[in-house]
Amino acid sequence: MSRNQSHTPEGRALGRRGFLSAAALGGATIVGASALGALDADAAFAAPTPSLDPAVTTTAFAEGRIAGRNGSMLEVAGSYGDTYRIQLTNATSIWKVHPTTADAIEPGDGLYARGVPMPDGSIAADAVWVNIVNLHCTVRGIGRDRLHLAHGTHTVVGRIVPGTTSASYRGGALTSDLSRLRIGQDAQVLGAWRPSDDTVDIVRVTVGH
Repeated sequence: MSRNQSHTPEGRALGRRGFLSAAALGGATIVGASALGALDADAAFAAPTPSLDPAVTTTAFAEGRIAGRNGSMLEVAGSYGDTYRIQLTNATSIWKVHPTTADAIEPGDGLYARGVPMPDGSIAADAVWVNIVNLHCTVRGIGRDRLHLAHGTHTVVGRIVPGTTSASYRGGALTSDLSRLRIGQDAQVLGAWRPSDDTVDIVRVTVGH
């Protein structure tokens, strides 16, 4: 896929992921987020699960790059030529490195979303993940505020975010201690791509899994 669509830092499509959106049904009823699934960052990559709310019979998914915004409606160019309109509601959960608000969403950002289809063709969303990536990498360098990573044949700069970046070693609990990271380790990196400079803010790095 091209750079004008949602993508990993190496420029290839991640494909559709689980998006979570609590949605407006018929423009009136707000469906709780728990009816569609979890809201944490891992949930964006989980397999879709049936809704827990009997009123929600269909779950809609979307992914792509944000082309524009008109009030609470996001215009999204999908990775495979589709276009989507994502309606944000007062129940929408938004993730961009950490839980945030709609003000953090910018044109050019990548997006994964899940919600409920509306009669007008839009998707009412209660959870949106902005620029989220989940990359298998090899640690090639360790700096004070960044990791240098290899993802396939591509290099990725991973930014360490104070108060946010954590590590898990061999399935252990998350810790802010990154001192056990070593060059040459295989790592799974969950984070958020920065369109402005093609780096990734690291939320979690897992090694020895």
